[in-house]
Amino acid sequence: MTKPKPRIRIRRVYEPPYPDDGTRILVDRLWPRGLSKDAAAVDEWPKDVTPSNELRQWFHSPSGGPEEFRRRYEAELDGPGAAAALDRLRTLVRSGPVTLLTAVKDPEHSHASVLARVLSEPDRPADTT
Repeated sequence: MTKPKPRIRIRRVYEPPYPDDGTRILVDRLWPRGLSKDAAAVDEWPKDVTPSNELRQWFHSPSGGPEEFRRRYEAELDGPGAAAALDRLRTLVRSGPVTLLTAVKDPEHSHASVLARVLSEPDRPADTT
C-alpha cells in the first residue's frame, strides 16, 4: 500500500519545480536573492501570511528563540490582516496539493512549517476583528 502524498509540502524556493508541486506559494516577505521569477515558478505570494519585518528581525537577534517565534508568528496569523490570505490558502489546499516555498536553509524548522500546521488545522478560526 502506498503512502498518500501530503497536501502541503515545504520546499526551498531554489529547488527546481517538481511536477507534483501543485500550487507553488512563496511564504517569504522578501523575494529570494539571485532568483528570477521564471526560475522560481511561483503561483502565489501572499505577503499577509509571512512573518512581519519586526518579527524576522527579533528572531535573528540574540533574544530570538524558536518557541517564542512560533508563538509570536501564530499570533500574527491570528490577526485580521492575515485572515483573507489564510482563507485563500486553505481553499487552495482543499483543491489540490500546495507547496510552500521559502529561501531559508532549513525549511522544515522555519516559519513555513508553522504556516503549514496552521493551514492543516481546519477548525482554527481566523480573527476578523
